[in-house]
Amino acid sequence: MPKMIFIKPDGERVEVDAPLGLSILEIAHQNAEKIYLEGACEGSLACSTCHVVVDPEWYEKLSEATEDEEDMLDLAFGLTKTSRLGCQIIMTPELDGIVVKLPAATRNMLVD
Repeated sequence: MPKMIFIKPDGERVEVDAPLGLSILEIAHQNAEKIYLEGACEGSLACSTCHVVVDPEWYEKLSEATEDEEDMLDLAFGLTKTSRLGCQIIMTPELDGIVVKLPAATRNMLVD
């Protein structure tokens, strides 16, 4: 089973199983007892609450962000050069071991 690592805002590293074909958001939700990644729009690319910061070593292995994803990322809290939306990163064999950091906060325009 492929694995991935989430780094929580406090620096704790959490390794979890990362089934192929699932998004990082879905993987986080499968591990909700250990990881909190909101995903207010349930992965429909209509918010930025599943924003993650991809480790630079892994960022280049991802497919390019779409224009729609870039637009949503503009709303994300703590945006970086390696920011992506977790709902848009789908696990593949090449991403086995990917490391993503969870931001300290999210910006939910529907609630905030």
